[in-house]
Amino acid sequence: MLVNLNEIIQEANQKGYAAGAFNVANLESAMAIIQAAEETKKGVILNYAEVHSPFLAMEIAAPIMLDFARRASVPVCVHLDHGSSVESCMKAMRLGFTSVMIDASGSDYQENIRQTAETVRLAHSIGVTVEAELGHILSSETGNRGAEGTKSLAENFQGTDDIYTDPDMARDFVKQTGVDVLAIAFGTAHGVYVQKPVLDLDRISRIKEKIDVPFVMHGGSGLSKDEFQTAIRNGIRKINYYTYMTLAGGKAVKEAMDRCGNGDNIFFHDIPLIAVEAMRENVKEAIQIFSLEI
Repeated sequence: MLVNLNEIIQEANQKGYAAGAFNVANLESAMAIIQAAEETKKGVILNYAEVHSPFLAMEIAAPIMLDFARRASVPVCVHLDHGSSVESCMKAMRLGFTSVMIDASGSDYQENIRQTAETVRLAHSIGVTVEAELGHILSSETGNRGAEGTKSLAENFQGTDDIYTDPDMARDFVKQTGVDVLAIAFGTAHGVYVQKPVLDLDRISRIKEKIDVPFVMHGGSGLSKDEFQTAIRNGIRKINYYTYMTLAGGKAVKEAMDRCGNGDNIFFHDIPLIAVEAMRENVKEAIQIFSLEI
């Protein structure tokens, strides 16, 4: 069942859990996510990230994701993750995405407001939901701060106010843009953690005191169950998850290849199914954690 983001987040908000948003970088990941969603009977968000375009172009991904969503027995939102421009968001909307993220967090504050407000104006006119980001979600592998240059991970994770989302600024941002959901920064990072991040989980509650919109956690892979669930209880309603899902698929394939002795055959068509099974189980566990069921 194809829906927009509000329809999935509304139930999560009412019941106090977080909806899982899982990136689709190939056909196999889409299969794994939908199978996991149907087995757990939970609505999900299929994310398409622009950074994955070398693996799967948006024009190819869109009809695949939309077909999976329409055929699913649970609500499924098809969402553009980290749209780099208003034009990218418009392209996704033309292709049929039901939700888009405009990520202008690397620009100055007023430019972030301008791009987000313009995207909201265009998207809301056709019933598409909009996510934006305020603060800086870092890369755990490189410490990359995008347009603002790079620092080491240790330097970045010191809880400085220029990295973490400011509660008063978040209130002003939502008021000026009308955005549906807001990705906030409180110390998580994209990618594989090379060291433990410094999380400011109380910041979620402080922002929640200022504004009543659903919050999104980016860079959640690798956190403990308790850290995920504390963030959810403090107000997180959507969690983006990809790295450890795709690692699970890769690890399962490697183990299968390693089990093959000299002269043993392994057919290529079996390899994707091995990855699908492993990713499905990983996504199921993530959904259960996000739903506070385990």
